[in-house]
Amino acid sequence: MTATKIGIIWNPSKIEEDVLRPAVAEAVHGEVQWWETSEDDPGLGMAKEAIAAGCGTVIAVGGDGTVRAVAEALAGTDVVLGIVPQGTGNLLARNLEVPLDDIPAALARISAEEPRTIDLGWVSVNGEERAFTVMVGFGIDAQMLVETDDDLKDRAGWLAYVEAMGRAMAGTEMTGISLALDGGEAQEVRGHTLLIGNCGMVQGGVRLLPDAKLDDGLLDLLLVSADGALQWLDTVRSVVWDNGIRRLLMRDETAVSTESTRHLTAERISIELEQPLAFEVDGEELGEVSSFEVRVQAGALRVH
Repeated sequence: MTATKIGIIWNPSKIEEDVLRPAVAEAVHGEVQWWETSEDDPGLGMAKEAIAAGCGTVIAVGGDGTVRAVAEALAGTDVVLGIVPQGTGNLLARNLEVPLDDIPAALARISAEEPRTIDLGWVSVNGEERAFTVMVGFGIDAQMLVETDDDLKDRAGWLAYVEAMGRAMAGTEMTGISLALDGGEAQEVRGHTLLIGNCGMVQGGVRLLPDAKLDDGLLDLLLVSADGALQWLDTVRSVVWDNGIRRLLMRDETAVSTESTRHLTAERISIELEQPLAFEVDGEELGEVSSFEVRVQAGALRVH
């Protein structure tokens, strides 16, 4: 890895320093500056310091929270984001096909490949706007974060989410949703899961948002309104077959909506909920919300 000044922002709860530093020393040639994240700041302030220090590339070493915070600081700049995934979900890394569980390979990718330009999402909730790289929303995905046992998550990784799925399904209820796309008239719908994403792959290679692309200037929305066993089967079929296996076999390019599973796209989305629900941003639970607004910033981020 060459010539530009490199910033390393690493989460000490995810990786030992004596493991990371030798790998960086082997892969990175040139000036390197280091910042350690903290419980109070997962990387936003450190990334701003790296920009001010003149770093041309900033490498986020940690989980989705670290990547999200660093990306927020780099948005709209020419500074390139590199990712060394060390979390459980590693969702942006998965969608970018960054090597997982292999620090030297992730660092080699940063050195070898030209950066690409991708979009960034922004969500306003409770008077605060924050960036997201993958998806935000509520329902099964968010409820699973609440239901997942943290100790099991630490020991079993993404398998902990499978254990939580049954309880999550029992914990999500249909609610009224007021949904407005691109400033248009609000639609009144009902559902228990609503996800809005910049890209669509989650753990296990499942594509919840099969049309989502990191660089198309659009956000993709999934609304699930399954009520009862038959509609749940319809939802599973939609995700696994219609928008999964069949799509690959038939080379279809458009997501299939069903009675219980609806796909939409927009640049800006406003949501009001009949009742507060647990909400997540890039896998991080933010507590309950009753309204939020989402927008896309096209071409906001340069990333390896």
